Formats: sequence, structure tokens, C-alpha cells
Amino acid sequence: GIEQADILELDKQVRLRRYDGQHDFAFEWHPDLELVWLIDGDQERYSLDLLNRMYDYLSKNGECYFIEIFEDNQFIPIGDVTLFADDFAIAIGDKRYWKKGIGTKVLHRMIERARDVGLEEMLVEEIYDWNTGSRKLFEKCGFEAVEKTKKGWSYKMIL
Repeated sequence: GIEQADILELDKQVRLRRYDGQHDFAFEWHPDLELVWLIDGDQERYSLDLLNRMYDYLSKNGECYFIEIFEDNQFIPIGDVTLFADDFAIAIGDKRYWKKGIGTKVLHRMIERARDVGLEEMLVEEIYDWNTGSRKLFEKCGFEAVEKTKKGWSYKMIL
């Protein structure tokens, strides 16, 4: 019952744009086996069908946004983020933007958004043991590992 924002500004260079049904450009990221290993924990390349089903699920079950960077006088998508009532997902798909502080900015803004929509806590179903970058990001932003999973840990932050 809460209206999803069209744009969430982070700063002059980074914003979140509401998912609009168009995601063909994301197919450039999702066949990357390193990215798939970090976010899905397996080595199965994404097909267009799997990508379509993923974005359909994300957009119907949470607030799905594209992470965009301002370059060459335009915003270009580099990843996505989805806030669910009982989970959270973030992926910076374009490797050129890894380890640049963008994930931290996005996570801080999504924590604000979770508070805005009345959530009392944020949950991350699972971050794999080998995804040290994501584990460090969430811990740095105040999340705690709360339960061991098959391949990693679930994380929680009380808002």
C-alpha cells in the first residue's frame, strides 16, 4: 500500500531509478560467472528467460530499483537493488564500479527507505561465505550475522 518512489537521489552522481519493465541492458552483467557465483552461489549463466523471471519476481515482491551513475551527461544503469519486507538484494553488475563506495551509498539510502515505509528491521536471507565484499559492506553499515545458512549467513539490522 506504499507508493514506490520513481527516483531516489543519493548524490549528484548516483541515483536509484524505479524498475520500469526494461532490463535488457542487465543481460551484459548477469552472464558473468564471477557475479553469478557471488549473488547466486552457483555457476549457472543467466539466460534471457531467467533474467526476465528474476526481474518479474523482484518487481512484484519488493521495491526494485536500478542503480545508476551519471556519466557522459546521462545516467547509466550499473546494477540493481530490491527492498523486500523480509529480504534485501543488491548487485553492482558492472565490475568497473566495484569497490568505489557505491554499494555503501546505496545501502545507506535503502536503510532510510526501509524506515520511510515503516519496516522495523531489514533482513538479508543469505550472504555466501565467499562473498567477503558483501559481508563487509553489510557489517560496516550496521547489520549483524544472525543465523548460519548452508553456504553463508543471514543478516539483520534493527531499524
